[in-house]
Amino acid sequence: MSLVKVGVIGIGNIGSSHVQMLDTGQIKGAILTAICSSNESRIEWVKNHTQGDIQIFQDIDAFLSESGIDAVLIATPHYSHPKLAKMAFAKGIHVLIEKPAGVYTKNVLEMNDAAKASGKVFGIMYNQRANPLYQKLRDLIHSGELGAIKRTNWIVTDAYRPQSYYDSSKWRATWEGEGGGVLINQALHQLDIWQWTTGFMPKSVHAVCSFGKYHDIEVEDEVTALVEYENGATGVFITSTGEAPGTNRFEIVGERGKIVVENETLTFYRLTQSEREFNATFTGGFGEPECWKIDIPVKNDNAGHMLIIQNWVDSIVSGSPLLAPGEEGVKALEISNAIYLSSWLNKTVELPVNPDLFYEKLLEKIYISTFEKQRVTNTTLDVTGTH
Repeated sequence: MSLVKVGVIGIGNIGSSHVQMLDTGQIKGAILTAICSSNESRIEWVKNHTQGDIQIFQDIDAFLSESGIDAVLIATPHYSHPKLAKMAFAKGIHVLIEKPAGVYTKNVLEMNDAAKASGKVFGIMYNQRANPLYQKLRDLIHSGELGAIKRTNWIVTDAYRPQSYYDSSKWRATWEGEGGGVLINQALHQLDIWQWTTGFMPKSVHAVCSFGKYHDIEVEDEVTALVEYENGATGVFITSTGEAPGTNRFEIVGERGKIVVENETLTFYRLTQSEREFNATFTGGFGEPECWKIDIPVKNDNAGHMLIIQNWVDSIVSGSPLLAPGEEGVKALEISNAIYLSSWLNKTVELPVNPDLFYEKLLEKIYISTFEKQRVTNTTLDVTGTH
C-alpha cells in the first residue's frame, strides 16, 4: 500500500505536535497532506513550520470531501469529537480522535455505531496505554499473578494547576467549553488505565465532587469516588488540581498480594500463598502469609502519542490490532459521567449511566452557567452606567 494520506483537524498545542510528527516523517507509512483550521494564526504557523506540500482548508466539509485524505486525526475541542468523527466515517475516512471521546456517552455511543458501520479503523489517543509501566501492570493482572482483585486505589493529585492556567482561555474549565474539569481533562487517562489494566468496569459509583474549591472556576477541581465491582471488590479514585506537592500512586490488591505503581516504578508485594487459602487453613491466633517484595523491571521508554499514531497507521496498512480502539473511549467517559451524576444527585449511581439523564443534567449546568454569566455582565454594566 502507498503512504497513508493523513489530515489533521485542529492545530492547537497538541494538534501542532501531531502535524510536526507527521510532516517530519516520524510516522512510518504515513504522510501529512492536509490540515483544517479556522484560526488564521495557526494556519500561518503551519505554513511556516511544515516542509511538505500541505493543503489548507478552513471549511470542514470541503476538507473531508476535497482533500483526498485516507485518514484524519481530530484534535479539536472535546464536544466536537463525535460529530467530526461521524462526518469522516460517512466519507469513508479512517479516524483517530484525541481524548476524550466526547463529553457525554449519548453521542459517543452514536459515534461508535458509525465507526462500526463504516468498517474504517478507529482509534483514540489514550497515549498512556503506550507506557511500558502500565502495559506490564496489565500483563501481571491479566496473567492471574495477582489473583482475584479485592481493592483498587488511585490517588492522582500531581496535576496541579494555578489560577492563571484557567484564566488563559475562556473555554477552559467551563461546562459549555470543556464539559468538566479535572475528570474530563487531566485525569481521564488514569480513568482509562484504571479499567484497562484491571480488565473490568465498576458496577456502581458514589462520588463527591468539589466545584471551584481551589480555583475561580465553575467545574470540579477535586474528586473522591468510591466504586464497587461486580465481584464485590471496591475501589477509590481521588484526583485534584489544587494540591501541591501532588501524589500519583496506584495500588491494586489481589488474593496473591499487592501491586504498587508510583514514581515510575512497579513493585509487586507477592504472597507465597493465596490469602484466601492462608485464611482458611492457618491455625495460629496471629499470622499472615509470607510476602516477597519484588521490584519489577520496566523499560522507561514511553513513546506516548507517537506510538498510538504509528499503531493506528499500521492498523490501516496491515490490519494489525489497535492498542487503543476508538470504541473503548466510552469506558473512561462512562466512569466520569457516573462520577458527575452521583455528585449532582448526591446518591450512588449504577453503570452504565442513563445517557439521556446525564445529557439532561449537563445541559442544566450549561444553562445555569450561561444565565449566571449574563446576570453578572448585566449587573456590571448597570453599576458602571454603560447599560
